[in-house]
Parts: sequence; structure tokens; C-alpha cells
Amino acid sequence: MRERLPLLAGLALAIIAVLSLAVFTVDQRQYAIVFQLGEIRRVANEPGLFFKVPLVQNVRYFDKRILTFETSDPERFITSEKKNVLVDLFVKWRIVDPKAYYTAVGGDEARARTRLEQTVNAGLREEFGKRTVHEVVSGERERIMNEMRSKADLDARKIGVQVVDVRLKRVELPTEVSAAVFSRMEAERKRVANELRSQGSAEAEKIRADADRQREVIIAEAYRDAQKVKGEGDAKAAAIYAEAFNRNPEFYSFYRSLEAYRQSFKNRSDVLVVDPGSEFFKYYRGAGSNKGGAGK
Repeated sequence: MRERLPLLAGLALAIIAVLSLAVFTVDQRQYAIVFQLGEIRRVANEPGLFFKVPLVQNVRYFDKRILTFETSDPERFITSEKKNVLVDLFVKWRIVDPKAYYTAVGGDEARARTRLEQTVNAGLREEFGKRTVHEVVSGERERIMNEMRSKADLDARKIGVQVVDVRLKRVELPTEVSAAVFSRMEAERKRVANELRSQGSAEAEKIRADADRQREVIIAEAYRDAQKVKGEGDAKAAAIYAEAFNRNPEFYSFYRSLEAYRQSFKNRSDVLVVDPGSEFFKYYRGAGSNKGGAGK
């Protein structure tokens, strides 16, 4: 019995080795294709544990996840206006039919990316050739991306690939064109600025002229009202003076003489050369005679 133990152990190891060669696993991120003598025998699309014939069959795995490729350098396209634009883009894609994928590109991811890039590039040249610079930059950018995704996906299905999305990261004019465009934009902005300044100056002059006119009108109206009030005051004063004169002419004459005296001898330095017997000193003389009569 002991002599058979090494033989049994070797047999067990051989069985384990054969079983290990006959079993393979596939996880949720992968497809697996089983080949027999270089021909596809079956495809494992679901994750799990699978069996194959050892030494006769072999397995290749392919990524089931979404993959990305993007242009290393901006591509140059021509618009309907015969203007060049530079475009950066990226494409999201994934394998949906591993058998067709292997048959078309031999399972080579680089060949699949080249095929997709050629398809997207040709489609973009066609789409850009129908549109102006404004439309490809902003006006119809979303529409271009949607149409390119549909067209690229239709072609990619032939190699077992689905195009999930096509995105234009950047669309801009070449440097030599950008300088001319910026110069035109700057000139246009300056023209608009000058136009706005001239309009502002005209409005300012209009406002100043209107303000000056209103000022003159207000001053004239104020002067008119002042003269009216002054005239009314003078009329009332004249009426009062006339009434006072009519009531007592002598008192009114005396009052007016006192006002004249006060204005004439307002300051100590005032000098008035007048004949003492003039009518101007009538009430002075009267005051002196009355005073003398009272003394008598």
C-alpha cells in the first residue's frame, strides 16, 4: 500500500492540473471567447465559472467596460465658408459583440480605435462642410455631436462595437485666423463704443440745453412774480400813504419830513449846506418857535 502512495499522489496532482486547465472564470467586467485550434467555439457573455478542453481549447478575454479614445492633436476641418477650424474630440465606446469584434479587428483595441477615429473624422468633415463657423462653434454644436454619435454607432456595429457618445471638447479657429477675427471684433467693438459715446454726448447736450431753458424760465417766472409782489406792495403802501395823507395832511407832511431828516443826517460826518430859511427846515423852525412860546 505504501508503495502505491507516490503513484496515487502523482495521479491526484495530474488530475488537479488537468482540472485547473479545464476551468476558467469570467467576471462582470469581461467577455471571454473560447478558441479551439484557432477557431471560435463559444462566447461567455455572463460572469461565472466555465469549462474548456485542456490543451485543445484556449480563452481570450475582452473588456466589457466603456472605453475612451481622444485625439492627441486638434484636427483641422473646413466649414461651408471655406474657413479652417481646429477640433479636439473624444469618443466613448464599448464592445457589444465580442465575436464580431474579434472577426473584424482580431481583438486588437488599437485597430478598433483607428477604425472609429476614421469613421468619426469622415463624418465630422461632412457635417462641418454643411455649416458656418458660428454654427459649428455654438449654434448647432449639440446637434453635430448627436448626429455624429448616430452615424459612428451605425458603422461601429459592423465591428461589434457600440459608440456611446461623441463629444467636441474644443472648436476654435487657427492662430492665423484668430488674429484677424480678433482684430475685426476689436474694430467692431470700438465702432460700437464710439457710436454709444456720440449718442451719449448728444443726449447730454440735449439734457443741458433743456436744463438751461428750464432755468431761464424759472428765473423769468420768479422775477415776474417778484415784480408782481413788489408792485402790489408798492400799491398797498401808496394806498396807505394816500389814506394817511387824506386823514391828516399836516401829520403826513411832518412824518415825511422826519424821514427826510433821518436819511439826510444818518451819519455824524454828513454835511448839508442849505439856507436855514428854506422849506426843508420848516418843522425845525416851527419846533423852535413853539418851544420859545412855551417858554414865554
